[in-house]
Amino acid sequence: MDASATTATPFSTLIRTASHAQHTEAENAGFMGDLLGGRLGVAAYARYTEQLWFVYRALEGAAEALREDPVAGPFIRPELMRTAALERDLAHLRGPDWRAGLVPLPATEAYAARVEECAREWPGGYVAHHYTRYLGDLSGGQIIRDRAERAWGFARKGDGVRFYVFEEIGNPAAFKRDYRELLDRVAADDLEKQRIIDECKRAFDHNGAVFRELGREFPLSA
Repeated sequence: MDASATTATPFSTLIRTASHAQHTEAENAGFMGDLLGGRLGVAAYARYTEQLWFVYRALEGAAEALREDPVAGPFIRPELMRTAALERDLAHLRGPDWRAGLVPLPATEAYAARVEECAREWPGGYVAHHYTRYLGDLSGGQIIRDRAERAWGFARKGDGVRFYVFEEIGNPAAFKRDYRELLDRVAADDLEKQRIIDECKRAFDHNGAVFRELGREFPLSA
């Protein structure tokens, strides 16, 4: 990428457009397409929710240590945190003993390990994973919530879909604008910004790998 172009174009625009192909591929993955299309049962949704728990535990387990970091710190926002909501959803989906026998898919394990590695060693990489997850939750995640409520009868914004409900964010559109402004002001030079963009693509690849493994676990009947 031309360094002058990087300087001229807002970073939030660069990161969104550069990852567009991976984002589209992840959204259209067989498993997610089948889930959103109502072709899979609630067990598949529950299994997907379990995988999210491992990823968000990695993201949010590192948050406090990064709170004062000049690069990642501005992105640590308590109103985004999802782990508690995921645990409430899993208790609803799996019962009070939901932790028993909970095992990540290999792709999920690799995804969470990469998030933890970035959190330890590279705050810019952590920002890439933070961006791909949370802005996706605030946007496309609402489609998943709506379909889940319709398909499986969850109470609107209630147990089972609380992961997608950001109760502390009154205006998601304004919050996303503020978040993109944080990206535009990120404490990184052009070379580091390009590395963050590349890690964003890697995050989407990790997400796609989770979908592929879920698709093998929940194939549609012939």
